[in-house]
Amino acid sequence: MGTRVARYRCPEARVTFSLLPDFLASRLSGTLDEVEQVVCVVEASRSVEAAADVLRPDIELPGAMRWVRRRLSPIREALVVIATLVPGTLPSTRKLRLVRAHLATEHALMDLRALADKHLAGIRWPLGLRPPESGGGPRGGRRQHETGTDRGG
Repeated sequence: MGTRVARYRCPEARVTFSLLPDFLASRLSGTLDEVEQVVCVVEASRSVEAAADVLRPDIELPGAMRWVRRRLSPIREALVVIATLVPGTLPSTRKLRLVRAHLATEHALMDLRALADKHLAGIRWPLGLRPPESGGGPRGGRRQHETGTDRGG
């Protein structure tokens, strides 16, 4: 079973929102610590392919690499963004192991989320709360689905 996250609907704005606990990754299943472990394995491996093969032996390599990159890329981006938004707090790097050493913690992503709490809406998931730029939504840019029964199409 997973963690249940409370979801609410604002009838005035006609949108839904949820209250994400600090330890959960945004828009990914699992915790920030699990995402952090993936990034650390990649940084310690000779390549993304080698790390993907170790981390996800249950699926074929192309799928495992997508799974790893879906965690790795946004975290590397977030490290640069946080170092820029909150100057003087982090080394300018895309390496999580260096950030862990600088912060002297094994839970760097949770610490970074707390450090950049005022900027989370602008930081990419899974660390921040910014949604993907594009994706499987309907045409016209509408991201919220209508309430009620599904309409045939």
